[in-house]
Amino acid sequence: MNKIQWTSEDFSVFQINGLSDRMDALTSIIRPKFHQLGEVYSSYFSAQTGDEFFPHVAKHARRTVNPPQDSWVAYAPYKRGYKALPHFQIGLWGTHLFIVTAIIYEAPQKQEMAQRLLNHLELFDALSDDYIVSGDHMSPDAITLAEARDAKLEQLITRLRDVKKGEFLVGRHIAAEDAIKMSPEKFTALTEETFDALLPIYNVIIGK
Repeated sequence: MNKIQWTSEDFSVFQINGLSDRMDALTSIIRPKFHQLGEVYSSYFSAQTGDEFFPHVAKHARRTVNPPQDSWVAYAPYKRGYKALPHFQIGLWGTHLFIVTAIIYEAPQKQEMAQRLLNHLELFDALSDDYIVSGDHMSPDAITLAEARDAKLEQLITRLRDVKKGEFLVGRHIAAEDAIKMSPEKFTALTEETFDALLPIYNVIIGK
């Protein structure tokens, strides 16, 4: 069973100055948890979808100056990468934990994926109002579905379809102070509940 306990130290990593020092802390403090989550939920997605999923823990290898503002483990049915595919993520910003499924700008078929979502907007009715949507995976900002249902949701997905840099993320944000208070069991339950709710959306995205 997944026994991840988030701590204030995990979120404080993103306040460390300097690329080298922050990367050292990421590697020693957060990355072991991402590797553990990688094993647990790649097996979960493989079982749920019938496709073999692989975990991809962020390496931040291309950075030479600016330290990373967030980090994550991603899941996709491709061993060599995930960015060109719709994928799932568990990750941290300094302010919150996120559990999402995402289509980012590298995805070559995102126009088709977006149109499938536009054809099935009713899928989002099954998600509670505290779920979030975002159009930028490099920003910690998002809006709740409670705010987005009227027009913003459709606008974000239309932008995903029509704009080269358009992206779309949907899932949950958990404030750092709330994540720290969660028992490992509660975190596991919330994560699986979230992924269970996101899988029908993912299946529409991939045309399944």
